[in-house]
Amino acid sequence: MDAVQDTHESTHGYITDKEKYLQRLKRIEGQARGISRMVDEEKYCIDILTQISALTSALQAVGLGLLDDHLSHCVVDAARKDGPEAQEKLKEASDAIARLVKS
Repeated sequence: MDAVQDTHESTHGYITDKEKYLQRLKRIEGQARGISRMVDEEKYCIDILTQISALTSALQAVGLGLLDDHLSHCVVDAARKDGPEAQEKLKEASDAIARLVKS
């Protein structure tokens, strides 16, 4: 049981959804290229802004998913151990939330 627990603790929380995140990020990458193409082709401002809004929402969804994975995996694991690592993980999560709220 300890070997499984050690392996679990050494992975990141998002690892079980890694492929899902990679697929989402590839779509986001395509959206960003599309926006660049729209500017290059001198498309209507509002249409470009609409696409930027969609891209922003997609990035926020990925960020929130990663944050949720971090909280439910990394922070919970550290809290179970208690000690300075738990406080560090909580601070990291709090700082990440503050950054996401600002964006």
